[in-house]
Amino acid sequence: MQTFVRIVEANSFTKAAETLNLPRASLTATMQNLEAFLGTRLLQRTTRRLSLTPDGADYFRQCVEILGAVDAAESAFRGPSAGRPKGKLRIDLPGTLGRRLVMPRIAEFTAAYPDVELVLSLTDRLVDVVQEGIDCALRVGQLQDSSLVGRQIGLMRFLTYASPAYLERYGEPRTLDELKAHRAVVHLSGRTGRAFDWDFQVDGRVVKVDMAGTISVNDADAYLLCALQGLGLAQTGAYQVRGHVRAGELVEVLSGWPPTPMPISLLYPQGRLATPKVRAFADWITAIFADEPDCRLA
Repeated sequence: MQTFVRIVEANSFTKAAETLNLPRASLTATMQNLEAFLGTRLLQRTTRRLSLTPDGADYFRQCVEILGAVDAAESAFRGPSAGRPKGKLRIDLPGTLGRRLVMPRIAEFTAAYPDVELVLSLTDRLVDVVQEGIDCALRVGQLQDSSLVGRQIGLMRFLTYASPAYLERYGEPRTLDELKAHRAVVHLSGRTGRAFDWDFQVDGRVVKVDMAGTISVNDADAYLLCALQGLGLAQTGAYQVRGHVRAGELVEVLSGWPPTPMPISLLYPQGRLATPKVRAFADWITAIFADEPDCRLA
């Protein structure tokens, strides 16, 4: 199980062999014996990459859970370091949220848990947490049906903004009906390629508005830069623009109808939270969002 998990996490027999300090041929023989014992193929191997078969993905998830439980059970008997978070911890963060809120304080985590080796990825692509060996991932938005466990740790609040240059040229919308005469910067999802909906909370219900625009981007930072240059109205996370609002570079509009907030969740495979390193990170990042007024749980 440990060999199989390491091969999947490294996505390479050669890299896995190096980290396990074993000959590559030994790993190949172990996988052949394991697949023969189980009576199913776990990995699809090509000259360029490895991929899990459906049976392999299911077995990988169970292996990680079982090995995590074994590690948790044994850690209580490992001397002075018993139960202390340690080892490699792979975390996936959304790009902008990770850069703005998590990375500026990441030294606090490494100081508190010096035996944990952090491997951080900041990306907006759809990461396969199980196949890529991620221990936990931060996600914004409604969670899709998944074999992963989701724990909500925050709530991202959005507002609608315009630059002074935009308002001078097009005027300020005072009602949702007036949005028909306005343009927006179109924000495309980096995961689906689809434009994010514009919605507003009106008397306890959600009203969606179709917005036209002359520029579309799939990156949150680029989206903000377009709004700052007066290329359209923007709906963006309040945490992201506080400094620009204070500096007078953006102005909130339609304040009586805020967009729907989006949940911020930590995802992890079944059983992974039982490990001390993941539990420590989960508690730490929950406290990070509790300190953030525009992202804390209500």
